[in-house]
Amino acid sequence: MEVMQNIKNRNNNGTLDDAMAVILSKLDDAIDDVENGRVISEEELWAEIDAI
Repeated sequence: MEVMQNIKNRNNNGTLDDAMAVILSKLDDAIDDVENGRVISEEELWAEIDAI
């Protein structure tokens, strides 16, 4: 839902192209994080999920 909220905040159209742009931007950020070692282990991930 955060993705759609970001789209709605940018404009009121909320078109598929806008949604794809946001998704691809988030994917690009994630790839950059992996390439730069800014990731957590699976154990750390589950610990964070369990904390929620």
